Amino acid sequence: MFLQIHTLTSFAAALLNRDDAGLAKRIPFGNAERMRVSSQCLKKHWRDELHRVLDLPGGIRSRMFFEREVFRRAIMTGVDEAVAQKMTEALLKKLVQGGQDKSNPLRLNQPILFGKPEADYFVSLIAECAKSGEDPVATLDARLKAENGNLRALMKAAGQDDLVSGIEGAMFGRFVTSDILARTDAAVHVAHAFTVHPLSTEVDFFTVVDDLKEAHEDAGAAHAGDMELGAGLFYGYAVVDVPLLVSNLCGCEAKDWASQSAETLTDARNVLARLIDAIATVSPGAKLGSTAPYARAACILLESGNGQPRTLANAYLKALKLSGDPMQQAVDALGEHLAAIDAMYGCKEKRFVSSTQNASKLAGIPAAPLTASIGAALDSIFGAD
Repeated sequence: MFLQIHTLTSFAAALLNRDDAGLAKRIPFGNAERMRVSSQCLKKHWRDELHRVLDLPGGIRSRMFFEREVFRRAIMTGVDEAVAQKMTEALLKKLVQGGQDKSNPLRLNQPILFGKPEADYFVSLIAECAKSGEDPVATLDARLKAENGNLRALMKAAGQDDLVSGIEGAMFGRFVTSDILARTDAAVHVAHAFTVHPLSTEVDFFTVVDDLKEAHEDAGAAHAGDMELGAGLFYGYAVVDVPLLVSNLCGCEAKDWASQSAETLTDARNVLARLIDAIATVSPGAKLGSTAPYARAACILLESGNGQPRTLANAYLKALKLSGDPMQQAVDALGEHLAAIDAMYGCKEKRFVSSTQNASKLAGIPAAPLTASIGAALDSIFGAD
């Protein structure tokens, strides 16, 4: 069961996502170069919004996770500082093999995502082993070797199996090379957004006035600079593997997702509803203070079904030469491409549309308010409330 989310969003003069040279990211596609917003940029802003609106355990992505989240909290539970140092160092070595910073034994050499439930478990494990009356490091090592050294199994045995890697890990995954540290496959797959028309940017030259400069002093600005700005109409695409999302949320097998408790399925439904809303309303953006790049999607197509997902990006393989009403032109192009796909493969999805434009060419269904479209799409997956 997949949920596909297609969006069309227009941004005025902005610098949504910069490359290493400070220029707008771009990508060649079809017959033209396009402005681009990376999936990492999009997911970062969506995660921040989901943290704000969801009452579910979050995650911590940091090189200093063991140093500042585990070690410090272990001391606060009453573990001797020297003992806590040795045990946290041993825990890091065991969990993230080869991932230790050589200059700081409590620090990782690269950021790794850990869930707050994992942090809670590590702190409680160190506290228990420290109070065991035996060699605490040896006791910790023995505990970690239990359940065949699988962290998720250990946490399950301790009653902490839900959202082990946090809501971020459940949605966007966690890649690790350690055998004991649980890898989480991404349930939400996000494409890079790109403009449906050719790249169009200009360099904005700006100056800074010195407020304390007096009239008789040298004329001129205190500082001069430039930055690239662009405006564009972006196609965005994301896919949610619903069984995998439920599995990541509660620890069940993905094949058993539909038989989980009402509470678990309600959590999954809430996560998806908030995710769709974030995709529609949360803007990425560098240079927030000087461009205010806040926009909402003008067209959203939701699709649910069991078939292999497929992007509709090829609706814009030939870059649009915008004229008249650009947004209406983009919506019509999306509808025409979708009709061509259906003519070749048949329609295997249920579809739901919200749009500020005339969406008659898009899936042949009337547009509805976004909340209604989200509710109907989720009903098609989970059943009506």
